[in-house]
Amino acid sequence: MTTATKNIMDKLETLPKNMVNEVEDFIDFLKAKHAKDSAKISDVHNVVEEPKGLYGAAKGLFIIPKDFNEPLEDLTDFM
Repeated sequence: MTTATKNIMDKLETLPKNMVNEVEDFIDFLKAKHAKDSAKISDVHNVVEEPKGLYGAAKGLFIIPKDFNEPLEDLTDFM
């Protein structure tokens, strides 16, 4: 047992029961957080970043024809 572990055990013995439960919850939180961080690190090569929604990001990717707002010939019967 390391010195740090012994110190933690000594301090735990002096805490009231409700505070010991908080320490236990915190330990569980740290373990879960570490597990998530480990998963993120191991999956770094498999992660595909989503593009950020930037105004004007699609500029130049397509061209709108000049007659875009003109009526369609197929719909002249309905006008």
